[in-house]
Amino acid sequence: MGLLNIIALFTLPIPAYRAVPMPNFVLLFADDLGYGDLGCVGHPTSLTPNLDQLAANGLRFTDFYVTSPVCSPSRASLLTGRYQTRSGIYPGVLYPGSKGGLPLNETTIAEVLKPLGYATAMMGKWHLGFGANGTYLPTRQGFDHYLGIPYSHDMGPCHNLTCFPPDVKCFGHCDTGVVTVPLMYGETIKQQPVDFVELEDSYSSFASEFIRTAANNQQPFFLYYPSHHTHYPQYAGWKSVGRSLRGPFGDSLLEFDSTVGNILQTLKETGVLNNTLIFFTGDNGPELMRMSRGGNAGLLKCGKGTTYEGGMREPAIAYWSGIIQPGVTHSLSSSLDILPTFARLAGAPLPKVQLDGVDMTDILLNHVPGKREAMFFYPTDPSEKYGVFAVRMEKYKAHYYTRGAAHSDTTPDQDCHITSFLKQHDPPLLFDLESDPSENYNLSPSEHPELASVLQKIQALKDQFEASMQFGESEVKKGTDPALEPCCTPQCTPKPECCQCGTMGR
Repeated sequence: MGLLNIIALFTLPIPAYRAVPMPNFVLLFADDLGYGDLGCVGHPTSLTPNLDQLAANGLRFTDFYVTSPVCSPSRASLLTGRYQTRSGIYPGVLYPGSKGGLPLNETTIAEVLKPLGYATAMMGKWHLGFGANGTYLPTRQGFDHYLGIPYSHDMGPCHNLTCFPPDVKCFGHCDTGVVTVPLMYGETIKQQPVDFVELEDSYSSFASEFIRTAANNQQPFFLYYPSHHTHYPQYAGWKSVGRSLRGPFGDSLLEFDSTVGNILQTLKETGVLNNTLIFFTGDNGPELMRMSRGGNAGLLKCGKGTTYEGGMREPAIAYWSGIIQPGVTHSLSSSLDILPTFARLAGAPLPKVQLDGVDMTDILLNHVPGKREAMFFYPTDPSEKYGVFAVRMEKYKAHYYTRGAAHSDTTPDQDCHITSFLKQHDPPLLFDLESDPSENYNLSPSEHPELASVLQKIQALKDQFEASMQFGESEVKKGTDPALEPCCTPQCTPKPECCQCGTMGR
């Protein structure tokens, strides 16, 4: 049975609500997308007409940051408004058999909005844990409905899977010795391995049905779409394959953009576009080690895995027809700020915990500078011993430690490579990101004594922040157990090969 037929069997029961003025929210989150990858920022061969339209008619952020240069911790911070060090989603990422996950006592955006009567749905890449009996799935974290893969789509054998029609196999090497990647609806595995060619159509249908049902019931809604695009290995269906000049990466990006277009069209058709805030950004910088099959950080230094600008500075767009005026903002902002902003606009109380996000409403509605004083950069493996690696304050960024990463290998810049080992800087490297966004020219205090006060202010912010940071127990360090890997036929043998269902001939 094809995925589109499976989706046709799905129902989205939502109780009727009276009409309310609360806004709807659509949160779009790309995967491994670089600062220079979209057409609206000047990439010459990327085809992203719908995202470009959002940028042209909405507010584009130039100085927007995530909290980690890799997947799981960045997603935890996005959904909770708290640095990953507080929730324990470190070091690195979670795996199919991970024992830990996003702690259930953490409050997600969905859990902030649900008490106000919001319908909540998620489709795409979760990557915040599966756990025993699905303990950490989105349905346990405030989402009414979920269709997606519970972790990264390269975390399962892919060498025999079709990534592009008619039968182009996935390029490169995915994880082996684990179960094939499952597609889940709610807490049930509907297909294993997932059919990449049909996957995006399934997501598009799921989004349309969810929006239509909520709109018909006059119920406010929150749709979270963390896409698998453009993470390696790239894939795309019939509607996108071969349409981009940029090859497999470009086709993958176009497919994501097409789903964005379908969501926009559904919002228009249901008459709720003018009451919907759409926010787009990405989880971390591009995986430069993939060369032309990876993303592009534009003029920023390095990429995924590093605390340089290319690893944690992301494209971001806010669109709300008739409410947010078109323009560009240079205000320092972060994925941490989305939860408090959505809460403010919906009139929801904030979680009674230490939040690291600040409300961006003034930036969105009034185009005035925001409230964020600083951004703190943790590496993939944060520790209390080393603390933050870098701090951004106003236009300045200070690096206390630098280190390359395998994810950013193959670039000409040796600072990006894994062979660029941990290096402490005292005094810290200092860059003016307005005149030097590529972090090329260190402003040494011996040559620029007038910047001594800037370094003092940055140090004071760093000291204050680190004094407030309480590291949560590491969920990643709890380890893995193969028995926890999701299997649609849990009693079958031999595992993991026998975990198959919903595919041709089964």
